[in-house]
Amino acid sequence: QVQLVESGGGLVQAGGSLRLSCAASGRTFSSYVMNWFRQAPGKEREFVAGIAWSSVGTYYATSVRGRFTISRDNAKNTAYLQMNNLKPEDTAVYYCAAGAVVSRSQNSFRIWGQGTQVTVSS
Repeated sequence: QVQLVESGGGLVQAGGSLRLSCAASGRTFSSYVMNWFRQAPGKEREFVAGIAWSSVGTYYATSVRGRFTISRDNAKNTAYLQMNNLKPEDTAVYYCAAGAVVSRSQNSFRIWGQGTQVTVSS
């Protein structure tokens, strides 16, 4: 089974950029749909972006569309989330997750990373 480790979080000023990485162990990474979710303090975890197996399909939450870009490199077993024009409301713990189907629902994803903190100051 794939195990996931996120990295790349940190503190950035509003308008800045960060790139999150999600490194996967195992040889079956390319067979998984990869999503990013986030959870802000006091709020429920929410969908951010997703990418299908061969990068043909990508999908985004309305709140990040046009600012965030999800991608994957199956040769490196890694998924990425490029975040531009960050806003204070993007502050959250960001999680990557692997699943078998294209979905925005966290219930469809059983493999999760430990999360990485993103803090955007105003």
